[in-house]
Amino acid sequence: MGLKSRVLIIGGTGYLGKRLVKASLEQGHETYVLQRPEIGLDIEKIQMLLSFKKQGARLVVGSFNDHRSLVEALKQVDVVICAISGVHFRTHQILLQLKLVEAIKEAGNIKRFLPSEFGTDPSRMADAMEPGRETFDEKMVVRKAIKDARIPFTYVSANCFAGYFVGGLCQFGTILPSRDSVVLFGDGNQKSIFVDEDDIAAYTIKTIDDPRTLNKTLYIRPPANILSQRQVVEIWEKLLGKVLQKSSLSEKQFLDSLKEKDYVVQAGMSHFYHFFYEGCLANFEIGDDAEEACRLYPDIKYITMEDYLKQYL
Repeated sequence: MGLKSRVLIIGGTGYLGKRLVKASLEQGHETYVLQRPEIGLDIEKIQMLLSFKKQGARLVVGSFNDHRSLVEALKQVDVVICAISGVHFRTHQILLQLKLVEAIKEAGNIKRFLPSEFGTDPSRMADAMEPGRETFDEKMVVRKAIKDARIPFTYVSANCFAGYFVGGLCQFGTILPSRDSVVLFGDGNQKSIFVDEDDIAAYTIKTIDDPRTLNKTLYIRPPANILSQRQVVEIWEKLLGKVLQKSSLSEKQFLDSLKEKDYVVQAGMSHFYHFFYEGCLANFEIGDDAEEACRLYPDIKYITMEDYLKQYL
């Protein structure tokens, strides 16, 4: 087996980024983390960067506002993974990656770019509702720039992050499971796909030197974690030893409630609509232009949602 790629992780102090740094180090990659001057006085992020350094990562200074610094950072590595936030309730920064694409073009040495995707495959969301579709549209703008620049890529579609979805029994606006009651979307039977965030990072790092995923989408679809909201609730009830009181929110009731919300909440709720009323994550087969992570990397023992929910007991 050849030498492992040198990896630059951008957004390394974020929710997924910190896990990507950990996975990259654990899998033996020479790991670089972009240290952005904009971090300012955020002491927690600074201390996290220093902890990465103690674990063996290399910090490299660079900014989206300084093209030359990005180019110089990129010249030190083979692969770049961007994990900046693309959700409205955090910091919505997807289009900043266009500056990264320009820097990758100039550097000329990057063997693979993994842009900030990691959720729903945006190429399947052309008919998504506003305002949530903005995220998908912007990711497609970045994809077009990557294609036009002829940059080698892998897109990672990791579906639903377990912490944000399973933790709250798939209910919007909560990330802790109720011990008393739950609201089901419709009949609660549309299938979605849930993945532990550490597993997302492990699969992502595993793929960066794999020729089978070059210029393809990698879907992460753990078979045991293709579940409906009702099944997630039933798993929790089994662990809890108690049946929750259930009510149902019809599709019309859900859509009517959207009108009263502000922009950021509407964006998030529209994603929930596509996941739990339309079943957009699990209602299609993977084509020849994509691969499935669990099939490619059976050595990764992914966390089932039953095991994931045990931490909340």
